[in-house]
Amino acid sequence: MAGTRWPLAALLGTWGLTRLLLLLFVLRVFVFPGADVTTDVSVIYHGWYEVLRHGTFPLDDVTWQYPPAAALAVLAPGTLPFLDYPTAFFLLALLADLAVLSLLGYAGRRPGKSPRGAWVWVAGLPLLGPTAYARYDVMVTAVAVAAVYAGARRPRVMGALAGFGAMVKVWPVLLLVGAVRLRAWGAAAATAAGVAALFAVAMPGAFAFLAFQRDRGTEVESLGALVFHVARHFGWRGEVLLNYGSVEFLGPYVALVSTAALTLACAVFGWLLLWRLAATRFRPHSLADAAFTAVLMFTTTSRVISPQYMVWLIGLAAVCVSFRGTRMGRPALLVLAATLVTVLEFPIGFSHVVVGDWYGTGLLFLRNGLLVAATLLAARRLWRSTVPADRTAPLPGLPTRTKQAPVSP
Repeated sequence: MAGTRWPLAALLGTWGLTRLLLLLFVLRVFVFPGADVTTDVSVIYHGWYEVLRHGTFPLDDVTWQYPPAAALAVLAPGTLPFLDYPTAFFLLALLADLAVLSLLGYAGRRPGKSPRGAWVWVAGLPLLGPTAYARYDVMVTAVAVAAVYAGARRPRVMGALAGFGAMVKVWPVLLLVGAVRLRAWGAAAATAAGVAALFAVAMPGAFAFLAFQRDRGTEVESLGALVFHVARHFGWRGEVLLNYGSVEFLGPYVALVSTAALTLACAVFGWLLLWRLAATRFRPHSLADAAFTAVLMFTTTSRVISPQYMVWLIGLAAVCVSFRGTRMGRPALLVLAATLVTVLEFPIGFSHVVVGDWYGTGLLFLRNGLLVAATLLAARRLWRSTVPADRTAPLPGLPTRTKQAPVSP
């Protein structure tokens, strides 16, 4: 008994100390180096809050690029009227963080599970610095973690959570990639449709975000942006401007690179479809592994890789490694390394990224390189663990293993 108390005490103690430090940073008791990441909450989110609480979406603000249920996250601090808006938001982010830890901690004590997942979350989230609490992504991640854990025994609950999460920030729909029961998909579709209809009737402009999202360009931290970071040193004449809520490249060939990113995302979708048709060996961890791989693939190939996207990957990586049988341990470590580099480029070194000097460009090459490596490795391991060895190799040039005896699903 005493042997289990000590690891639990260490886990909770580490969580408490690191989260206290995050709160001190977002409350500006201590000043974190680099840009002030809390202005998104105190200025942008608070401004949206003032519009949303009057029953309409911010139709004239192109930076509103979220599905309609994102309004719930922005309005949530209003449930704590005794606190100012930023403080209430940060407190809710802390509670969402604690919810994720509770889910991982409970799962880690179950048969076939491991406490490693809880440790990945406790150690990984602070690597992102105050950005972790200065965006609402930790709240969405809590929903996603609950959905993945529900998937094995309660597919309808998983579907409902994934559908609701998709109405908050789209990406949780990818959690369904590895779902083997149609009930999960049906529940997701019903929940998403219900939430969408409710907002469409209750609040004007619920889907204006679609046009704003469509018109986005190539954000300076994305994989495609590396082309222009290098090209600037060889005479490319373009600009870096705040556009549609993020710092983007504008100028010659930007549209071409953005189109290439969308084409790559379509290729990712095609690979996932091929995997889903070929996979026959599903184990308890396969659902989590597939969700992690899918989100990692779409994040890496996106036209925008905002720092807060790492919160999603840390959460799903933690779920994966909480299963003793997972093969996602190394991709999870690569994601943690990428998170550490992310905080070095934003907010600490973001001025170097915007200017495009070799220091800022080098950080982006390192961070995005780690994400690409994690993506390729995760895809390869997902394929090999779920697809019989006599099927097609997952990626060109990657050999398949010798034929093995089939394993029961």
